[in-house]
Amino acid sequence: MSIFVQYFKNNFTEFIVGSYDNKICLLDYRYRKNRNTIDNRMKKYLKTDIVFESTDIIEKAIVQIKEYFEKKRKTFDLPLLFVGSDFQKKVWTALVEVPYAQTSSYLDLAKKIGNEKAVRAVANANGANALSIVVPCHRIIGTNKKLTGYAGGLELKKKLLDLESSNK
Repeated sequence: MSIFVQYFKNNFTEFIVGSYDNKICLLDYRYRKNRNTIDNRMKKYLKTDIVFESTDIIEKAIVQIKEYFEKKRKTFDLPLLFVGSDFQKKVWTALVEVPYAQTSSYLDLAKKIGNEKAVRAVANANGANALSIVVPCHRIIGTNKKLTGYAGGLELKKKLLDLESSNK
């Protein structure tokens, strides 16, 4: 079995969308700073390689992402495969619960997973998220309410938050 991937571009950015075993394992920014780190993690954990070929589930994910950017979708109905450590998976599962058009902080997320002292580790797991938009790491901001790092860049993070707040 392989990780199948396809690129998808819209007016905001360009994505790489990937599936493994008919689940979305990658919906990330094609030109993110840590692209190789994310891709290598996928290959290592899944013990396979990346093949540039689309699948039905990738096509479904692209349709849903288009709907999100057209303000027609607030939640996603996709089978997801989290590829990472148990701690990362715990953080990503908590991220999915941050509601559309709302924000939370790294501290709130650390508390939610039952480890208030793990703020820095939560921030690192947030930054390692390979399922952008669907696992809404863009909704996590600093405790001081300021925007903090984002794989797609702070400008895109602001655009995503603005898009959601204009469509409550």
